[in-house]
Amino acid sequence: MNGVDIIGQLLRGYAPLIAIWPAGSIKAGALAEGQLGIVVRSISITDQQPLAWEPTVRSTERVSVTVRAQTYRDQVATMKLIRRACTSVVADAIGDARRISVLTAGTGPDVNGPGNTFEQAQDFRVSFDAPA
Repeated sequence: MNGVDIIGQLLRGYAPLIAIWPAGSIKAGALAEGQLGIVVRSISITDQQPLAWEPTVRSTERVSVTVRAQTYRDQVATMKLIRRACTSVVADAIGDARRISVLTAGTGPDVNGPGNTFEQAQDFRVSFDAPA
């Protein structure tokens, strides 16, 4: 389990977002050329490294969520839903990750996507404990 998995589960579990974007349109890594959807990517990750062995490692990962929409209005509406789904989340567990917290970490600019689509990214700071 990593930050991309955590954010992906939060997005797929948020009913207002799934009402507009089916769960299958939320992907890790990349979207195909011209495909509309939401892509979740890892930007960076740091681990707290204890001097003694511990069964878990505390990690903080910066995760970017990018929407590629057909219209600017769809992009703006989706960005609001993405932020609502993932902002200020505190969870005991998601998958094998424990003690999870999610905070916003910046919103990117509006950009033109392939095929006259509209894109924007929202970054999150995801902290969690995972098995070592």
